[in-house]
Amino acid sequence: MRVQEEIDRFLGIGAVQTAELELDGTGSLRPGPGSPPVSHGEVFVLVRRGGRPVGTLLGRVPEGADPKAVLLTLAAREHGGGPVASVSALTVPSVTVVVATRERSGQLAHALDSLLAQDHPDFEIVVVDNAPVTDATRDLVARKYAERVRYVTEPVPGLAVAHNRGVAVARGEVIAFTDDDVVADPRWLTELTAPFATDPGLGCATGLILPARLRTPAQVLLESHGGFAKGFTARTYDPYDPPAGEPLFPFTAGRFGSGANMAFRTAVLREVGGFDPATGAGTRARGGDDLYGFVRVLAQGHRLHYTPRALVWHHHRETWRDLETQAFGYGAGLTAYLTAVLVNRPALLPAFLARLPRGAVYARSLTASREADGGTAGTDGGTAGTGVPGGHDSRTHAWPRRLSRLQRRGMLYGPVGYLRARRALRGVPLGTVGPADGPSADERGEGSVAPREESR
Repeated sequence: MRVQEEIDRFLGIGAVQTAELELDGTGSLRPGPGSPPVSHGEVFVLVRRGGRPVGTLLGRVPEGADPKAVLLTLAAREHGGGPVASVSALTVPSVTVVVATRERSGQLAHALDSLLAQDHPDFEIVVVDNAPVTDATRDLVARKYAERVRYVTEPVPGLAVAHNRGVAVARGEVIAFTDDDVVADPRWLTELTAPFATDPGLGCATGLILPARLRTPAQVLLESHGGFAKGFTARTYDPYDPPAGEPLFPFTAGRFGSGANMAFRTAVLREVGGFDPATGAGTRARGGDDLYGFVRVLAQGHRLHYTPRALVWHHHRETWRDLETQAFGYGAGLTAYLTAVLVNRPALLPAFLARLPRGAVYARSLTASREADGGTAGTDGGTAGTGVPGGHDSRTHAWPRRLSRLQRRGMLYGPVGYLRARRALRGVPLGTVGPADGPSADERGEGSVAPREESR
């Protein structure tokens, strides 16, 4: 199929509404973050029980029908069983939330509003302004958030460098990372950090990422092929007890989570040296900083836990051009992070080489063009899709060959991009991910718009 034909088919993808549905009690229905009230048409629904996420469904509400009644029927059929989940108080460690940003103050404000509404009892927020060209972010924090948010700058461009700056100034026992284009569920931070209190061997935790909006063909297509979701089953990955059925472990780090929803025990992240500064968005490597962090922590002997209870809503890219950039960047980030791991931890090379043949097969399947699965019609006036957005084994729309080719090209480029990024950083002072010997720039008043807060 020619590229223009693929684009024409892509442009025919219709918008999907987003919503949240609570099965317990009266069965409340509310729109997703920033979305209008639910009406007729296709609806992507997060289903909750007792406030906690249990699954998603894709339903169609007929014109003139009651959206709540239709979606409740579908949700009860697919997710109605099981005990009621109680939302109880959890023991949680102190935490520093780091948000790296660059010239996106409008989106950042929505993210910060949701972070300040967290129910966690002891957290701070650090905004790292990465290589700013204007004062927009600094002015936003000073004007709207004052003493509630700490502001620091990192002049060297790159997401990993910015994250390392956050690691260096963090005061929490755990350090959590999210993006400037998310809306965090009120219990996100509590649910993400609670596993650290019960498992002293835990080095990293990741959580659930769902689409805040599905308004454009690009957003719907991406979520149709899994988006950033990792499912609704909690999992713990232990380097001393590799998961059955995953022969490439731990090198398929994309299965563990994504950088928009991750947390590390601060001492562990500092122990492994933080993130490789030659990886991540804003560098020639194009990505892979989060995957690098996951593998480094596992390789150091620490466990990683995925919990679907820790939810953030992510604003996906909106255009075809965005998807092209993203597809190439994903491919590049994948092989760039693998290169970074082997450069920084050569002892992993034998294990990597042993997995290489299966890894090549996995890479081909990862970048293959994929046809649509379709859906199954439901009763009671609704439709429950088998190709539910967020499900990695099902899809509602075909994945264009153009994007598959770009992802493969990115994978070929990744090692070169990483090495170029390393060369570009030679001689550039990057500081340290550990706590400074003297007072930090924040404590001296440099690069800060607010005095320190000892606690919230």
